Amino acid sequence: MTEAAVPPATSQGEGTPPLVLLHAFPLDGRMWAPQVEALSDGYQVVVPDFRGFGAARDQVVEVAEMELLADDLARLLDARALGQVVLCGLSMGGYVAFAFARRHPDRLRGLVLAATKATADDEQAVAARLEMADRVLAQGVAFLPEAMLPTLLGASTRRLRPGLVRKVTKLLLEQEPAAVAAAQRGMARRPDVTAELAAITVPTLVLCGTEDERFGPEVGRALAAGIPNATFVQIPEAGHLLNLEQPAQVNEALLDFVAPLWI
Repeated sequence: MTEAAVPPATSQGEGTPPLVLLHAFPLDGRMWAPQVEALSDGYQVVVPDFRGFGAARDQVVEVAEMELLADDLARLLDARALGQVVLCGLSMGGYVAFAFARRHPDRLRGLVLAATKATADDEQAVAARLEMADRVLAQGVAFLPEAMLPTLLGASTRRLRPGLVRKVTKLLLEQEPAAVAAAQRGMARRPDVTAELAAITVPTLVLCGTEDERFGPEVGRALAAGIPNATFVQIPEAGHLLNLEQPAQVNEALLDFVAPLWI
């Protein structure tokens, strides 16, 4: 049995309910720096690291299932005496947000789903995840930038923002191989939650980058259509890591969304 854990998290600003930002794979909470800077001036922003990533290196497991990470988040909220939150998850963070919405619906005040999807992986995608898990354990993380940057960053970013390319490369190379492998195994096991979308009743914002090759506008639009109270926003000239590629636009969308939810 996997030991329960409270994930390490940073917290800046004040406000109720807090905004909790869940990072993408295979990065850590530092990817949210532009949002923390912009939103913590008026709101409390909490940024945890998933098991094995960033400051949670000592919490690595063999399989980081999305339900486990969702329950970790609930323990974090309990440990910090936080009630309802506005939860924002990008990519893998979105998968964890789906699990959290299913297992802890009473803790949600609002939901932001960025560059993510409700469907499960097909057989080919599962095989690719498990292959990467084995490879990273055997070879380390040095191959990740070449393998992942084309899908993490949009064409405009790769062409026009070399500083951001270097920043994301650095974050990739700082992750633990065991954490990368565990997350891939966990994502490979995640269920299709399409049928559960109609049960999400809190205000929801769905974000996607127009240059995201895997989670583009058609995926985001379909996701938003399945949620009763969802708003769909596209971020131009952004790929998968849209919050880093177009931080001003993402910050504006988040501020517009969260302002009516604060008390």
